[in-house]
Amino acid sequence: MATAVNTLSHAETDLFDDLGLGGQDDILDVDEAFKLNTEIKGNKFSASWVIADGHYLYRDKMDISVDDASVRTFPLQMSPGEEKDDPVFNKKLTVYHGLADVSLPFANDNAGKEVVFKVKYQGCSEISGICYPPQTRDFTIKLPAVIPQARANDTAQSASTGEQSEQDRIADTLKQGNRWLTMLAFFGAGLLLAFTPCVFPMIPILCSIIVGQGESQTIRSSFILSLIYVLAMAMTYTSVGVLVGLSGENIQAWFQNPWIISAFVAIFVALSFSMFGFYELQMPASIQGKLTEISNSQQGGTFTGVAIMGFLSALIVGPCVTAPLVGALIYIAETGDAVLGGFALFSLSMGMGMPLLAIGASAGKVLPKAGAWMDAVKAAFGVMLLGLGIWMLERVAPASLIMALWAELLIVTAIYMNAIDSLPEGSSGWRKLWKGLGMVMLVYGIILVIGLASGGRDVLHPLKGISVGQASVDNTHLQFRQIKGIDGLDAAITEAKSQGKTVMLDFYADWCVSCKEMEAFTFTDPSVQQALANTVLLQADVTPNDDRDRALYKHFGIIGPPSIMFFDKGGNERRNFRVVGFMPADQFSAHIKRAFNE
Repeated sequence: MATAVNTLSHAETDLFDDLGLGGQDDILDVDEAFKLNTEIKGNKFSASWVIADGHYLYRDKMDISVDDASVRTFPLQMSPGEEKDDPVFNKKLTVYHGLADVSLPFANDNAGKEVVFKVKYQGCSEISGICYPPQTRDFTIKLPAVIPQARANDTAQSASTGEQSEQDRIADTLKQGNRWLTMLAFFGAGLLLAFTPCVFPMIPILCSIIVGQGESQTIRSSFILSLIYVLAMAMTYTSVGVLVGLSGENIQAWFQNPWIISAFVAIFVALSFSMFGFYELQMPASIQGKLTEISNSQQGGTFTGVAIMGFLSALIVGPCVTAPLVGALIYIAETGDAVLGGFALFSLSMGMGMPLLAIGASAGKVLPKAGAWMDAVKAAFGVMLLGLGIWMLERVAPASLIMALWAELLIVTAIYMNAIDSLPEGSSGWRKLWKGLGMVMLVYGIILVIGLASGGRDVLHPLKGISVGQASVDNTHLQFRQIKGIDGLDAAITEAKSQGKTVMLDFYADWCVSCKEMEAFTFTDPSVQQALANTVLLQADVTPNDDRDRALYKHFGIIGPPSIMFFDKGGNERRNFRVVGFMPADQFSAHIKRAFNE
């Protein structure tokens, strides 16, 4: 509802006519000269004018305010305008011709409350030479659903810096863009994510399902299995994403506890041993008989099992938080539009699943049907499943145990690949390649054993615990100070503020795939470490996902790791410089410098 006040009436235009300042035909009504439109988007109230030809608005006369002290506002966002030698004020002033836009960011702490936004402006006519009286328009607005405070801060901050975090740009695109183009963009983003560690672990799972069908596999059956797996994964991501956006709770984190992870690892081990031919995984005859009575074939049961694996894979194997995902969740949280947000998440998930569908479409043709080759292929996928089990166990098991398991897997696999056996004369090139790969695995497995014995705990850098002369190889990772909960964060920020230092806060969890990527490839980079040399490094390990962890999520309006925040020397967060998901070292070091205005 809008109530307009202080407009230029016909009586006023008659007065101008009497004073010789132009006739009625020369003077437009103020609402015709400056057509005002308003809208509210999330945490921003925007006013825009279509300015008639031969008229202009003064930039310094524009203002938007709120009559309710409980609504906290931030500086106005205004376009630059143009300079004009103004005869009325006898000086140069900034004015707008044609179009003008002004926005007021605010902190929405009062969802559903009605407040009055006051819009003030004044303009003149270059045709008649008169200036209109100052105008005020009152707009009574019901505030939309609550948006995290940090999002409002970002809106205000981005006006002054010209930057906006990737996830917020994506959320704004959802609100403003063409829906079909948006879905296509999310599908493309999913395709890019398909080649990240978030999706890679799903490849051996799907391949083992297809290979496990044995001689009965065809191109059609393989593709159908892949399609069911991908659709189950996509529907899981979509429904869970919508629930996260509406509730703010990271549901996937609930599936990362030790018991669930251990149970899933046990499933992988059981599947791998069936691949090695130790046994065949089959339902008991009584259950198979009942299923046969229901569906007249075992295919329905197979499809159900594949769908369940797709569901579990989405929740347990690949809980990656990425900018497109967070952007869609921000959109759902701000607008409550679960339909468009859900379609965006579904498009993202289907993009992620495209390589899996390609594997399914080709597996029935590429994979051998029977014989020794099939046994070798099944054994290879068995090893991959064991590796996947160890990779998942990293989230809950000690680093020393994980390193020992990797060493054992590599060494035993290398022996089965005849790495320590001599090649018979006339061996084929494939046989030599197989042995060469086995030798590489054997050597690296031995290096892991040596590194483990010398105190190393990093599979990617196994020998960094070995002493060289009198010196030890330095720990190349960033050294973080651990904080817990909002109180721990506030205390650390206050301490850094007293020292006049900037702060970086890293949200980390053992089950976070992208967090491990950042640790291994970004935080170890010298340029990144140099950029953070004078910065206090804080880390919130939210692996337990307890009440204090969830309170910290809500404090920042995030759903979980990986999320990295930057704070200036005054303890204020540089919200629009947040990083979500993996970022390469060169980009991250440049990002740090921009965040701290270096």
